[in-house]
Amino acid sequence: MKNGTSWDARRYYTVSDFGRAGGVPALLKRLAPLLDLNIPTAYGSTLAEVAARAEIADPNIIRPLDAPLASTGGIAVLRGNLAPEGAVVKVSGISPAMIRHTGPARVFDREEDVQECLLEGRVHPGDVLVVRYEGPRGGPGMRELSLPAAILVGMGLADSVAMITDGRFSGATRGPCIGHVCPEAATGGPLAALRDGDIIEISIPDRVLNVHLSEHELRERMKNWSPPQKEIPPGFLRLYAHYVGSATQGAVLKV
Repeated sequence: MKNGTSWDARRYYTVSDFGRAGGVPALLKRLAPLLDLNIPTAYGSTLAEVAARAEIADPNIIRPLDAPLASTGGIAVLRGNLAPEGAVVKVSGISPAMIRHTGPARVFDREEDVQECLLEGRVHPGDVLVVRYEGPRGGPGMRELSLPAAILVGMGLADSVAMITDGRFSGATRGPCIGHVCPEAATGGPLAALRDGDIIEISIPDRVLNVHLSEHELRERMKNWSPPQKEIPPGFLRLYAHYVGSATQGAVLKV
């Protein structure tokens, strides 16, 4: 029983099931009270016209707004002194053991370094792996850290080790992996101030991502900070790194 609605917990619906239930047009129809339907689509019609033509073939899959499968969605935004502009986590991929976690930071300035640490067995239960300078500007291009996330799960550490980054994760990522930390380290975000051993607090139910440091301590650490220099080949990627804005705003160019 979820929110007063019975459902078969043994049944796992697929994208094909979603399509047979009406797909995206039917979902738009269901969400219509929450959307601005005057937005045009690539086909020239508005969302309102798409929703009006749609049929919801299976309400057990595309459920009524007053009878959701769960009280919250599968994605959450966390905030705190490590993510003043927010960070994103796939709640549905986290085991109950890790919805709250506090542990020491292990800080890495690029994806390859955290992968090496994992594969060499130098990660310990309780650690919080911090992978910074992989955001839109730092990557550049907001690198996807799905490989270290998969290694974490494959090594059986997803119930005891968390990972946070200003880069991004795949939608298929499992485990306590928090991405899109904003502002990113390359622009002087709080991740840039972290050191090994700093205590990081993660609370998914409370939507919190904090480091146990005062604002004064964070400011003091950043006084002589400068981002690491990366060799970026000339061309569009170098321009992107120079002009791209925060992931919070869509990581678009600001010229």
